[in-house]
Amino acid sequence: MRAVQVVELDGPSAVRINDVEPPVRGSGEVLIDVAAAGVNFPDVLLTRGQYQYRPDPPFTLGSECAGTVREAEPGSRFAPGDRVVAFTMSGVFAEALSVPEHTVLPLPDGVGFAEGACLPMNYLTAHFTLETRGALKSGETVLVQGAAGGVGTAVVQLAAALGATVIGVASTEAKAEVAKRAGAAHTVGVDGFKDAVAEITGGAGVDMVVDPVGGDRFTDSLRCLAPLGRLMVVGFTAGDIPTVKVNRLLLNNIDVRGVGWGAYALSRDGFVRAEWDALVPHLRSGALDPLISERFRLDDAATALSRIDDRVVTGKVVLEV
Repeated sequence: MRAVQVVELDGPSAVRINDVEPPVRGSGEVLIDVAAAGVNFPDVLLTRGQYQYRPDPPFTLGSECAGTVREAEPGSRFAPGDRVVAFTMSGVFAEALSVPEHTVLPLPDGVGFAEGACLPMNYLTAHFTLETRGALKSGETVLVQGAAGGVGTAVVQLAAALGATVIGVASTEAKAEVAKRAGAAHTVGVDGFKDAVAEITGGAGVDMVVDPVGGDRFTDSLRCLAPLGRLMVVGFTAGDIPTVKVNRLLLNNIDVRGVGWGAYALSRDGFVRAEWDALVPHLRSGALDPLISERFRLDDAATALSRIDDRVVTGKVVLEV
């Protein structure tokens, strides 16, 4: 079968479409025919060996997909023909894969495969950020950095669905429009966002900041928080890992909270399925509807990765198999 593989740790241009042996279902696994796969920033890092998970080349890229069950273990909760999504560390950018059953989730009717492929990583992370780590309450105000990106749009949509007022930070007018489409009540530019947030909130500040970007905007994000506010550290797409002077936390009674979904969720039996079940009503209602900016064929995976690497993507990029 065909698979997108990293053959050298030299960036997106070094990936190749190779013929590889098709997967064989292992014990406790589900064999899936892949229809679509989500492309994420960590996939770009993997092409350079810059992610915390560092497999040796050649290896198949991709961590989330949607498709159809081809084969499952007797007694499994899945059966051939079931529509599902799945996630794993790598191996998804291929025509088929076999993964442990606990990483497979049922895809609701009415949600397309391309949309489904966008859900596992970003929307489960969004739920973990807002609910588990952030304890978001209806009526609170949330500031979302990188609000037009894959994680950003997922957080904006879910926060709005949970009854929050969302302010999205975007670097261009086009990205601001994407954040509004996702459900942001207000958008502000990167430059001067602190003052813009103060004006929108009447000087009160926001209850939560969700930051998948990091970099030099971190301190001003802290300054946007109301007393008892919390800043959620989701990632560092800007490249720089910021530091915080803890006296600022003391003086303003604010929190900085790490958001590490994978290690926490996967080590707790049933946690991921409970998260997914909490998202399903919002998927069925249409409140959660991934914004797909570009779709590519499997053969064009290098271009898809380059688009993310160039920071020109809004919403989500999908490979259709």
